[in-house]
Amino acid sequence: MPDDEKEGELAALRARVATLESEAAKRPPHWHRLRAFLSAVLIVIGCVLAPLGIVAAWTADIVGDTDRYVATVAPLASNPDVQAAVANRVTGAVMEHIDLASLLEGVAPDQRPLLEKALGKLGNSLEGAVRSFVHEKAQDVVASHAFETVWTDANRAIHTALVRALTGSDNGAVQIKNDSVTLDLAPVIDQVKTRLVDSGLSIAAKIPEIHTDFTILRSDNIGRVKTGFRLLELVGLWLPVLAVVLAAVGILLSVHRRRTLIASALGFAVAALILGIALTVFRTVYLNALPDTVSQPAAGAVYDAMIRLLRTTVRMVVVLGAVLALAAWLSGPGRHATVVRQVWHSGIAATRASADRAGLRTGPVGAFVGRHRKWITLILVAAAVIAYVLWPYPTGWVVVGLALALLFAFAVTEFIAEDADHADHADHADHTTTTGGSPRSSP
Repeated sequence: MPDDEKEGELAALRARVATLESEAAKRPPHWHRLRAFLSAVLIVIGCVLAPLGIVAAWTADIVGDTDRYVATVAPLASNPDVQAAVANRVTGAVMEHIDLASLLEGVAPDQRPLLEKALGKLGNSLEGAVRSFVHEKAQDVVASHAFETVWTDANRAIHTALVRALTGSDNGAVQIKNDSVTLDLAPVIDQVKTRLVDSGLSIAAKIPEIHTDFTILRSDNIGRVKTGFRLLELVGLWLPVLAVVLAAVGILLSVHRRRTLIASALGFAVAALILGIALTVFRTVYLNALPDTVSQPAAGAVYDAMIRLLRTTVRMVVVLGAVLALAAWLSGPGRHATVVRQVWHSGIAATRASADRAGLRTGPVGAFVGRHRKWITLILVAAAVIAYVLWPYPTGWVVVGLALALLFAFAVTEFIAEDADHADHADHADHTTTTGGSPRSSP
């Protein structure tokens, strides 16, 4: 190369460097610090809103959706602790309104000795005998399939009325009085009485209509409960979306986006994990605060059923954060990440070389995939994201499954993809094999 051309290239490079230095000098010295500060603030706010968003989504999905709530609590009908608690509650409610003397007066004189003798075998006193008999039949009812229908219908009515009460409407069976949410159990007890009679407890037919209040929720600040419910119902699914958007804007503002993405993903995972720990701690506090008349095993079963979807979402967010952080780290320039990628590419290259030696060719498909590999990669990532978004209730295992499926798709794409040099080499080898000799050189 002539000296004048070398000098011209050197002058052009110097001019380019001078331009870049001047552009950098024109930028405000505090711009990078301001971007870093705004990025950190937005990501911290997003991480703080993440657990609140999880609770808001759960509130909109479970507390605000009667069908989802009924589907959640339906399995409790076969829970032994719940069945025992319901049997005790029904027995107590029925016994409070039984007048043994008046009931025996309605029995025919010739049948009264037989009834007293039958009841006397169950206890030392008539009241104890009747209570034992009612409790025995109540246990039979709650252990039957008929109780599942009673349980489902009762919880549907309770949930619908409770939501009305929490949203401010006083119409319906649920009322908020004296910092308590109470429910008139007359319809439920009436169904239980009917099933007791069908089970052979004919004395239950003499029980009058019972109106009794059952406390569903008690709080010294019931007004705050209503306000919080309305707020969570209002934000609904928008709060988790807002948390993700804030974190995304923070990542875009950051100078080191890959590192910021890793920190954000881990921050969301840690925030969700803290929420999971808080749910476990609150379970103990909640059960210890219950009065002695409430069955703690049954209350614990109901609590676990109610927050089951919430815990599933917490585990999903933890797994999703870990997967995103791992993916961002593996795609980075770090030494260990580079080694992992080299092992990955070497393994696929070795597998493809073995396939080539075995005579397997991808033909024009390989060339097409090689030319459009970037677009195919973007399409695969978009498909995984869409599958996750459209999944009704994604769990941690769903996230792991989608990640593994995406990883497998990447491996297949890289295995099939062939660049121009590799395709020409394969065609050259095929031509040499078919002609039975060395390729001819150009004249």
